Amino acid sequence: MDTDETPAGWLVFLSQLPSSPSSPRVTLWRRLRTAGATGMLNGSWVLPHTPAHAQFFEELQQMVLRSGGSGFVLAVPESSPEMDEAIVQRFRVDRDREYNEFAERCEAFLAEIGKESRAGKFTFAELEETEQDLKKLARWLTKIQKRDFFPDDRWSQATELVERCRGALARFSTAVYEAESVQEPPAGSDSATA
Repeated sequence: MDTDETPAGWLVFLSQLPSSPSSPRVTLWRRLRTAGATGMLNGSWVLPHTPAHAQFFEELQQMVLRSGGSGFVLAVPESSPEMDEAIVQRFRVDRDREYNEFAERCEAFLAEIGKESRAGKFTFAELEETEQDLKKLARWLTKIQKRDFFPDDRWSQATELVERCRGALARFSTAVYEAESVQEPPAGSDSATA
């Protein structure tokens, strides 16, 4: 969705589960957060109204019922502009937390490459570990952006940051191949930086 676009309504998921065992509550919470739902009040979650989100909430409702709880999915086709803005802001707060943590991990990634470079630790083992770390960062960013229904500047900032990480890894890779006196594979042949 565009930054200024609000959905054609909201879906609200209301649920209540027995206090014991706790595993259904934890599973429900994790699935809701993974999908990008934002919490409103205890046991109430919101997603933009789309067919995929409606199906997702229906599946969760069935899971809750199987676990001995109760659950409802409500469509809210219209709400006031103030309510829409309040809900969008909750989504953005949730994504801001994720983007902040992502940025911290990217900065740690860049710091680690800098530390290893200053120490002259140009080994294939270090390169492989760093490539794996970048792959994890890239996958994580994809997940965050998939649930960022109301993107703002944080989306592009995170994309630029992961590109900085890719650039740092490319320079580190070149240094490793030079230190090991091995010809570096042609650009694009290594999926680690893709």
